[in-house]
Formats: sequence, C-alpha cells, structure tokens
Amino acid sequence: MPSALQHLRSKQDIHTLVFIAGTVLLNAIGAGLIIPVTPDLVAQLSQTTISNAALWGGYIAASYAAMQFLFGPAVGAISDRFGRRPILLISLAVLTLDYLLMTFAGELWILFVGRLLAGIASATYATAYAAISDISTNGKRATRFGMVGAAIGFGFVIGPVLGGTLAIFGVRVPFYIAAVLIAVTFAYGLFYMPETLPKHARKPIRWRRANPVGAALDIAQTPVLLWFFVALFLFELANFVYPAIWPYYTIEAFNWTTAQVGLSLAVVGIGFSSVKGGLIRWIIPRKGEAQTVLYGFFFAVIALLGFAFAPNTLTVILLLPLAALGAMIPPAMIALMSNHVAQDKQGRLQGALTSVIGLTLVLSTLVMTQLFTNFTADGAEIYYPGAPFLLAATLMLLAVGPFWLGLKKLKIKR
Repeated sequence: MPSALQHLRSKQDIHTLVFIAGTVLLNAIGAGLIIPVTPDLVAQLSQTTISNAALWGGYIAASYAAMQFLFGPAVGAISDRFGRRPILLISLAVLTLDYLLMTFAGELWILFVGRLLAGIASATYATAYAAISDISTNGKRATRFGMVGAAIGFGFVIGPVLGGTLAIFGVRVPFYIAAVLIAVTFAYGLFYMPETLPKHARKPIRWRRANPVGAALDIAQTPVLLWFFVALFLFELANFVYPAIWPYYTIEAFNWTTAQVGLSLAVVGIGFSSVKGGLIRWIIPRKGEAQTVLYGFFFAVIALLGFAFAPNTLTVILLLPLAALGAMIPPAMIALMSNHVAQDKQGRLQGALTSVIGLTLVLSTLVMTQLFTNFTADGAEIYYPGAPFLLAATLMLLAVGPFWLGLKKLKIKR
C-alpha cells in the first residue's frame, strides 16, 4: 500500500512539473513573442513611423514588466490562501483570451491594455515556484527551480525567433498561435495537475503585505531573507543589462548584423538554460547552494568586465560561456531562501521575488539604455559603448556583500 501511494505521488509530481514547466515556458515565450512584431504592429495601429513606433513599443514593454512587479506579491499571497492550481489555471485562461484580444486589436490602446493584462496574468512565476516548493524536499528544490529556470530561459530564446518567423504570415499570427498553445496547456492542467498546497497549510490573505511595499516590509522582518533579497536585487539589476542593451552594444561597438545579434541571443539563451537545467543539477549536490552562488558571482563579474572592455568580436564570443555560468545564481539563491521559509509562506516569498525581478527589469532597462546613449551619442565627451557593462559588473560585485552577510547570519559554511 505505501508503495502504491508513493507511486501515485510520484506520478502527480511529474504531472505538476510538466504543467509548471509548460506554463512558465509559454509565459516566457509570450513575453518575447511580441518583440519582433511590435514595430510593424504599433506602426500600423498608430499610423506613424517606425521611429515613433519604437517609443510606444518601449512604453508597452515597460508596462508589461511593471504589472509583474505590482501584482507578483498579490498573486503569490492569493495562492497561499486558495491553492496553486486555481491561480495557475485562471492565469492561463486570462492569457488565452488576452492573446485573442491582441490578435484582433484595431486600436493602439487595445494593444496597450492587452499587454497590461498579460503582465498581470503572467505574474504567476511566484505561484509556479511555490508549487514546485510544495512537492520538493530541500535537497531537490534547487534542481527543480533550475529546471523551471531553464524552461523560462528557453522560452525567452524561442519567443523572439517564433514571433519573427510567424510574422511572415502576418504580424498578428504570433498572438493567435500563442493563444492556441496556452489553451492546450490550460486543458492539460485542468485534467492532470493536482493541487500541491494542502488545505491545512493555507493561510488567510493579509492585503497589507500582498503588494510590493508590504512584501518588502514583510521580508525586512527576517534579516536573513533581507540580505539575500538585496543581493538578488543587485544581481538582477546587473544581469538585465543583456536584454536591455545587447543588440545596441554589439551593433555599435562591433558592427554586427541583425542576424549576428539574433544568433548571439540564441546562444546566450541556450547557455543560460543549459546551466539552469543541467549544470545546476550537478553542482548543487556537490558544492551546496551557497558555494554555487559564489561561483556564479565570480564568473558573472569576469564576463561583465570582459564585455566592458572587449576589443573585438572574438573576445565577445569567448566570453559568452562565462556569462552563461552566472545563471547558476538565481535558482541556488532562491532555493536557499525557500529552505528557510515555512510552507504557508512560500507563495508570499515567491511573490516578493517576482516583484524584485519585475522592478529590476524596469529599472535596468531605463538606466542601461540611458547610460549607453550618453556614452555613444554624437558629441559624447567620452565614447564608451561598454559603459553599461562596467556599471553592471560593479553592481554584481556589490551583490556579493549582502549575500555574504546573509550566509553569516545563517552560519552557513562558505
């Protein structure tokens, strides 16, 4: 009998892992899907030039990230109260309808509203990670978080490629395909995903904490988590330099073509996914979460400094594997935090993490692009396209300090 029960639980865990991986994969694909079609679609809807369309496209991208920042804690807290399954299913249902809405959008404001809704509905990374935490022991959390991270990374790789390819048949076709794929995932979850949070572990919603400010104050009450959050904030602020300015940097500094930029992004994405889904499973059992994070910081800083002063394309290519090794940091650090949080607070923790990532995406994009423009514009006193990477390396190095203090609080061996 125990064996049969164990087999059932194992089968349920597999369904949960497949469903969660599919959900975060499609969320990531949806985020990247719109990138290649935004200029033409916005230009169509606003009846303006591509140059002006880029301005609106930037606002649309920022609004998507801002919604994830604002609603991440609330979604996580709601999942702590009502369970993971209904939140994830509702999210997928909303996303399906949202992408259909954008497929037939006839006005720019409808597209804008569509991305706002997509940002809110996609703020379920918190719930996804919480579900993984529910079914995982401490020893398996980092590995499974790495698998989820790999799915996210893979989604960000194929999203722009898929969007650009499908756009051959029309700029609205990618949205329709996304709606179909998400609907299929919804059906799978509806029939196969079990609830991962037991009723006895559910907790009432405290709305004063179910927002970015409340989540931050809640975390501040636990000094250990506070130090880790500061470290993660600085890491993400630095690491988002890649999506923020990579195309501009490589074209400006090395005269890369659009094809070369796209290929390099695919290589980076595959590298990040391989580290999160493969290497992390090997290194965590041998070195532990703390040392894995420290190794990640070392390689990340070296890579960023290398890009800051890279003299040619060959140097950039050689640095890409080192940049990918920095991807060890998030799953290991998140697992470290999750191991020190009670089950009924996992959703709130992951919600706060979602907010951190959303906030840093908005801030990093604004800071890095502005810095790049200041150092590459006509008439700039110092021409230095690598300036954002130098800032990112500095931030990454600063992140080691609070992480070290967090380890000291936990008395974890470095």
